[in-house]
Amino acid sequence: MQSAAQVDLIEELSLAVGAAHVLVDDDLRAAYEVDWTGRYQGPCNAVVRPNSVEEVAAVIRICAVYDVTLVPQAGNTGLVGGSVPRPARSGARSAIVMSLTRLTRLGRVDTAAMQVTAEAGVTLTTWRESAHNAGLDTPVDFAARDTATIGGAIATNAGGSRVLRFGTMRRQVVGIEAVTAKGAIVGSLGGLPKETAGLHWPSLLAGSEGTLAVITAARLRLVPWFQHTATALVAVKSIESGIRLLAALRRSVTSLDAVEVIAPAAMRLVSDHIGQPPPVSSPEAALYVMVDCADHSDPSEQLLDVLSQADGIVDSAITTDAVQRKRLVAFRDRITEAIAAASTEVGVPTFKLDVAVPLDALGDLIKVAQGAADADGCRLVPFGHLAEGNLHLNHIGASHPERIADTVLSAVASLGGTISAEHGIGVAKVPWMSLIRNPADLDAQAAIRTALDPADMLNPGVLHPQGT
Repeated sequence: MQSAAQVDLIEELSLAVGAAHVLVDDDLRAAYEVDWTGRYQGPCNAVVRPNSVEEVAAVIRICAVYDVTLVPQAGNTGLVGGSVPRPARSGARSAIVMSLTRLTRLGRVDTAAMQVTAEAGVTLTTWRESAHNAGLDTPVDFAARDTATIGGAIATNAGGSRVLRFGTMRRQVVGIEAVTAKGAIVGSLGGLPKETAGLHWPSLLAGSEGTLAVITAARLRLVPWFQHTATALVAVKSIESGIRLLAALRRSVTSLDAVEVIAPAAMRLVSDHIGQPPPVSSPEAALYVMVDCADHSDPSEQLLDVLSQADGIVDSAITTDAVQRKRLVAFRDRITEAIAAASTEVGVPTFKLDVAVPLDALGDLIKVAQGAADADGCRLVPFGHLAEGNLHLNHIGASHPERIADTVLSAVASLGGTISAEHGIGVAKVPWMSLIRNPADLDAQAAIRTALDPADMLNPGVLHPQGT
């Protein structure tokens, strides 16, 4: 039974956003209380779905009055538990999930400035379609594009496949609008390329994971739409061969858009899942490298020239045909889907570690991760973004994920890497933050958070232990 305060809270939230957009029934809340992996979940009093920045501000002010915490959520495609409520514990404050999926307004593309304004609930696919309709393109792309949203991508500083060419989400944000824990609307959507007027809200909020303010809209950079694309899938003899290939591509191919890496275990898994043999295959292959080049004219000649001279290649396939390219790219884009299916089969959520190390340490990282998987008795499926030294280490059927994390993340830190390259810290990696941030770093970060949210209302437990 709800207390009188809870009843009053729900009533005020209903007045702020409309009763139809305050979900209190168990079955209606359920999808908002568990993350995409099924590993992280917790209860909330209600799910609130505002439809404007003013309604977001009103909800935050109401939550402050009733001393409840607030978890911002959009596409809920996160993998580190940062977009769902924390598990119930004695003495913990009640939580409200704020779903931003109704904030879907998308402005007119400014083709001269190559910018567009999008609300937080706009998906990456919608952003890209809008750009394409104006003859432009978006600089960020990844497999969850149909459900991942602008707000979530900024909050986690998402990366994806085009970081090599255009950088992470932080670099695409030229203006931002957000609501602080006091219910104040801050930021600007002007998108001026030159502005030196103190604090830069886009830089502060990108990667803050909903802990400093709730992002409601952003002014985003667009890029040229290259109509000619060449994609190659290359099997190489060793990790070192793959790194040398990357170096050669960077030196000589001006149209280089993405360089992805697929371990043999991932290639076998996705091949079985989609029911197609890999277009390149060899018993000698230690790694598969997928290369995307895009330009205003056919870039295949430059790409072929590099591939013809590279050593360590045992097999390769290259195409400029759109249909063939879609089939080729499926071996990368559908890995996550294949992993999810395999995890469902074993009945245990996948334990995912998203890390990055210097390129010359990739081999050591894979050895450590494989050793941790062998010790646990689980299956390791690695893939990722070669150009950034970023691997997604997926452990299927893990029995002791904390032990795996201790082993792998400690090794990552000792190799000069980061415990999170693009998925964020969330709640999953908080215990290991001290491996890559010294006490002064953590204290400074906590001081900024306390200044903007002294009551620890916004996404408590994310980036820092709850209550600190």
